[in-house]
Amino acid sequence: MKSALRAWKIGRVLLRYRLDDLLDDTPAERWLRLMRPFVPRASREVATQSRGARLRLALQELGPIFVKFGQILSTRRDLVPPDIAEELTLLQDRVAPFDGVQARALVEAALGRGITDAYAAFDTTPLASASIAQVHAATLHDGREVVVKVLRPDIARLIAADIALLKNVAGIVERTHPSADKIRPREIVAEIENTLAAELDLQREAGNASLLRRNWLGSPDLYVPEVIWSHTAERAMTMERVRGIPSDDIAALDAAGIDRKALAAKGVRVFYQQVFRDNFFHADAHAGNIWVDAERKADPRFIALDFGIMEQLFSDDQYWLAENFMAIFNRDYRRIAELHVQAGWMPPHIRIDELEAAARAVCEPYFTRPLSEISLAEVLVKLFRTAQRYELTLQPQLILLQKTLLNIEGVGRQLDPKIDIWAVARPVLEDILAERYSPKRLAGELRKRMPELVTRAPEMPRLLHAWLQQQVQGGHELSMRSTDLREIAQTLAAMQRRVVASILGVGLLIVAAVLYALEAGGPQLLSLPVSTWIAGVGGLWALLAAWPRR
Repeated sequence: MKSALRAWKIGRVLLRYRLDDLLDDTPAERWLRLMRPFVPRASREVATQSRGARLRLALQELGPIFVKFGQILSTRRDLVPPDIAEELTLLQDRVAPFDGVQARALVEAALGRGITDAYAAFDTTPLASASIAQVHAATLHDGREVVVKVLRPDIARLIAADIALLKNVAGIVERTHPSADKIRPREIVAEIENTLAAELDLQREAGNASLLRRNWLGSPDLYVPEVIWSHTAERAMTMERVRGIPSDDIAALDAAGIDRKALAAKGVRVFYQQVFRDNFFHADAHAGNIWVDAERKADPRFIALDFGIMEQLFSDDQYWLAENFMAIFNRDYRRIAELHVQAGWMPPHIRIDELEAAARAVCEPYFTRPLSEISLAEVLVKLFRTAQRYELTLQPQLILLQKTLLNIEGVGRQLDPKIDIWAVARPVLEDILAERYSPKRLAGELRKRMPELVTRAPEMPRLLHAWLQQQVQGGHELSMRSTDLREIAQTLAAMQRRVVASILGVGLLIVAAVLYALEAGGPQLLSLPVSTWIAGVGGLWALLAAWPRR
């Protein structure tokens, strides 16, 4: 019954904001038509608004969960038309606070102890209130000022009910809407469900904050508040209280004497370092979650807040994306096309020359502008959108990265309208790629895997001896008389030789790695033991001998 009433309310709101046109050619259209006589006509003010604005207003009226739904939907620019996506970014996740005394009781229940045992002081008047949680100021017994984030009462049940309703609607749309394959409603709802589930676990958010803080500890560019783990649980989180200026409050930044030009460049660098150096980036980086440290005027830094939505890329996607950026910088459209196919984002049957031409058509108009006016995020979004015509398939985290990049560039241009995004981003990306694939980095990765290699190394001589013994004793001998079979036998013999050479090569490389890790004594050559060089060169020679030739 409650679901039916909720569906009725949603239908009324859709009609009042004249959004029924979004459901044309679906079964819902018929029901909405029946409801029209019972719903007041849209006001002239509403009727003159764009469809994106009308959708935004409707979501705000439907409540906090639908606001969150709209915010998440705004990140899926691969699924949502640009005009609607832009409007949805304006959704404000601010709702009326709930009772502070109730919040205190919820914190006590979450921490399993009385509020006076946990805090020296707890302010029942909230500092901020959003759809899922609200924040209160508090003081620890050691005098440290903190903020306490607590989930709204019964929020999990409310979210579950609305998600269930959205799943039903998605099922109907998927079965009946002519563009369901492009809209992918079930995928959208699943992503919303996963995102909200993550935001309902404040201990997970605290873990995100802790990792981000560790990545940027001591940095002059970004500060991340400390998590107070002794006062954090699944439904309540305590963090160091920080003070700053919202990054979009230009008047306050100027009044504080902040160097906005330096700050804008730092924002771009921080983003690229998060993505390509740390592979852990803030995916909800709008102005409300990015403050500026007002105490550092000449060398300003950002303060990160709200860590509910953090993302990582698969290592392969990280590499392909970085290479795509460099190809865009170099205007190498052939490389862009090849990378899209090599990354597995597009099927192998796609013609590279056609994709190259499409990439050129997207990018070339941008290069007619001054570099300070070129948005790398906009270029990337248009590239991906164009590639969709060629069966592009992207992971959701890449789509979220696009949105984050747009936000970061937007913050940068607000701070410094003349910032050259390309001039700032390119050297950062080049340095990160050079460091990432340097011999030093590879040696470090080898050291990490050394315990595994050392554990397996003693087995290699025995396995190699067993294999060679089988060859000598004719354990794999085959009797063949046909000419064709003789050719197969020769091929197999060659394969056996290559396998033996491969095993020998890998074994020698492992020996070299072990000798390097154990810092073997004896003569040195270029700061490495000669024995390591002999084993390594022998291993490489054996692997080259095993390499198939045509």
